Amino acid sequence: MRAVVQRVRDASVSVNGTVTGSIDFGLLVYLGVQKDDSAEDLAYIVRKVPGLRILPDQAGAMNISLEDVEGAGLLVVSQFTLLGDVRKGRRPSFNLAAPPDVAGAMYKRAVHMWRDQGIEVQTGVFRAHMDVVYVNDGPVTILVDSRDVR
Repeated sequence: MRAVVQRVRDASVSVNGTVTGSIDFGLLVYLGVQKDDSAEDLAYIVRKVPGLRILPDQAGAMNISLEDVEGAGLLVVSQFTLLGDVRKGRRPSFNLAAPPDVAGAMYKRAVHMWRDQGIEVQTGVFRAHMDVVYVNDGPVTILVDSRDVR
């Protein structure tokens, strides 16, 4: 499972001109599910993302996690293109991406698990064409891949 995590001042996602999720401050998370991802991969991402110390402290240093900031939220957007393989040719292969039914279930489970932790979570719409608008603060963008710990 892969997550691209961006520290944002604000972010929103829309489908057909209707906002489906927005946050004022926190983390924008693009989440991609690989075909053979397990419950362990999911648990790693769900644990790792809110604990990342990438929010600024009073001195402006990246020293605070989402768990430490009241009012900070997650905007979670499914993105199978994170599994695009461009090693051969010019057109990405998405053979590593989980089928939609599997990916959708894992995406929904991640959102549910974050909410169970008391985190404000907003979302896009799984499999929809979405417009994502955000202000990347820093800019700060981190790649988290559950396979890096295997």
